[in-house]
Amino acid sequence: MKFSDIKDLNKEALTKQKTDLKAQLFEMKMKHSLGQLSNTDEIRRVRRNIARYNTALAAAKA
Repeated sequence: MKFSDIKDLNKEALTKQKTDLKAQLFEMKMKHSLGQLSNTDEIRRVRRNIARYNTALAAAKA
């Protein structure tokens, strides 16, 4: 997902998406520790998306 897609969302949508991504990241980390995650690059992608949402939320507050 690109930042240009995220920046137009309202605060509630940004917060909800960020919460969903954090839950997804937690599940992926657990699967990785158990050896059940086949594509470990997905963890990196989710972490970067969370950072994008954090940036958009910071810009929305200013």
